[in-house]
Amino acid sequence: MTRIGMLLFPNLTLLDLIGPQQVFASFPQAQIELVAASRDLVRADSAVQILPTATYADAGTFDVVFVPGGYGVNEAMQDAATIAFLSAQGQRARWVTSVCTGALVLGAAGLLRGYRATTHWRYLELLPSFGAHAADERVVLDRNRVTGGGVTAGIDFALVLAQELFGLDQTRRVQLYLQYDPQPPLSGGSPQTAPAEIVEAVLAQRAEAFERRRAIVQRLTEAAPPRA
Repeated sequence: MTRIGMLLFPNLTLLDLIGPQQVFASFPQAQIELVAASRDLVRADSAVQILPTATYADAGTFDVVFVPGGYGVNEAMQDAATIAFLSAQGQRARWVTSVCTGALVLGAAGLLRGYRATTHWRYLELLPSFGAHAADERVVLDRNRVTGGGVTAGIDFALVLAQELFGLDQTRRVQLYLQYDPQPPLSGGSPQTAPAEIVEAVLAQRAEAFERRRAIVQRLTEAAPPRA
């Protein structure tokens, strides 16, 4: 049995979590725990509430530790209990993983130093602050670190990791069963393919949020340089 611990924190992005969770749950060899600081309901940024199945104190150890992203990343990066939990799990897990800005939480826990990693395109430039080598790719696998890009990349991430965990044949069966065959009605899901005016509009819309997060990362890394 492969134990997969998926971190919960307030204001996580639901699709970051549920996309990979649905893929992993399709494998009978996977035992998934939704792990939070307590067993209280955790409210995602889309108002859906999630019931944890384990806490930091009773979770045990995992083969895979996973961190989603979301608005709540700012608080998660600064939460001592969350960082301590991830740091300890990261020393023992076979695979240390994230989707979207969950990579910043891994970075704050000292788990990406010296590794290639990706995150949501808007926040790629923050990864080197944690000693990571930022890679503008949909999914990045570097040794036992697997990181996915923003939000919808979570399913791609999960299928990449599933091949490592359960093999190519089973992963192909799951992909077919889930009918994962993306055909987006619009192009422009990345800064490279979106019209310039759309990119500028998104950058302007998110500028204040980016600066808040950048300041947090700067403060964290100045206070405690990334661990080797």
